[in-house]
Amino acid sequence: MRAFPWDEAMRFGFGVLRLSSREFWGLTPRELAAAFEARAGRARGVAPGREVLGRLMAAFPDEVK
Repeated sequence: MRAFPWDEAMRFGFGVLRLSSREFWGLTPRELAAAFEARAGRARGVAPGREVLGRLMAAFPDEVK
């Protein structure tokens, strides 16, 4: 499991949404996700980028028989 991306969340909350510290830290993760989706749209159905695909291929190589 990947750790929560706090750096990205703070950049979005403070930089994009321009929230104060009090407002940002008062949000629940679900509220922050909803704000992100409202701004950027849902990520469902989006194909992974080349970098992510490369990592997945390295982690789960095809077996040659």
